[in-house]
Amino acid sequence: MRTELHFSAQDLALTRFAVSPMQEVVTSLRALACSPVPALHRRWAGEVRERSAAAGPAPERLTALVPPTGHLPDFLNPAPAGFSPTLAEELAAITATGAEQVRADLDVLAAEAGGRLPAVLAPLHRDPAAQLPRLAADLAAYWELALAPYWARIRALLAADVFHRSRQAAEHGTARMLGELHETVRWDGTALLLEQRHCAVTRLTAGAGLLLLPSAFAWPRVLTRVLPPDPPQLIYPARGTATLWERRPGAAARTDALAGVLGRSRARLLAELDSPASTTELARRTGLSPAGVSQHVTALRTAGLTSAHRAGHAVLHARTAVGDALFGQDGPTLA
Repeated sequence: MRTELHFSAQDLALTRFAVSPMQEVVTSLRALACSPVPALHRRWAGEVRERSAAAGPAPERLTALVPPTGHLPDFLNPAPAGFSPTLAEELAAITATGAEQVRADLDVLAAEAGGRLPAVLAPLHRDPAAQLPRLAADLAAYWELALAPYWARIRALLAADVFHRSRQAAEHGTARMLGELHETVRWDGTALLLEQRHCAVTRLTAGAGLLLLPSAFAWPRVLTRVLPPDPPQLIYPARGTATLWERRPGAAARTDALAGVLGRSRARLLAELDSPASTTELARRTGLSPAGVSQHVTALRTAGLTSAHRAGHAVLHARTAVGDALFGQDGPTLA
């Protein structure tokens, strides 16, 4: 199936990029729901599932709302108001969604499931206003467990993609930039041609402009969202996603070099945070006492090199973008 999205001069003038935390929430939930998990994300999925087992099962309503295939509820991905909205801002927009839109999305899910809505979603269909704040709390808890510890790395990937596309548009024109977003997307001079779409996207039913959102978890496909009066959204795989979870070489040499500045224990802990970890896990890996680890990571956090995120009963420590830069990881390689 091929869909054509025709552009006017005004549409091209209103085309913009955004980085959306909720888009990564939804697409990562879908990645986890797939069997098997897409190869690029299996290392991440393994770490998340291990922590989930300790923190307790994910709320059933999230897995019901984001099935492995089919419709993704539009109300879960409000149009970003700016380039980089916070998760709190997007959750507020979700909580404010009108009942009619929530029920329309749930009705599509029910139709795809043979006409029967999963029982866990029935309260949301019956009384969206009362249930949306609870759903927002579930989404925030999932974020802290599965994405917040990695967000500095993910956001660097997405920002690097936007920088590349913006430079491409500046040097070669918007037409070339649009034509190289994905192998299934082609610009023919007046329209954006989307191959293999599961739903129609027409300018007659869409708002003005085009919103382009790079995603780490949309790979390998392009996703669309059309919900007037918002501009249509095109969610495409960010460049360099294949390198997102790779362990970078040379960590030992970096650790030795940083030890003279940070001290050997803090340099070792920073190196261990190539993947987020709890105080207990860091103590087990390094042989330091939990109290010693706590003292050192507090100092690293105060210096802006690490961050802390609650996941169930545990607190996960993760390197920030500044901490990654010390290890030569100031954003995934763009190949």
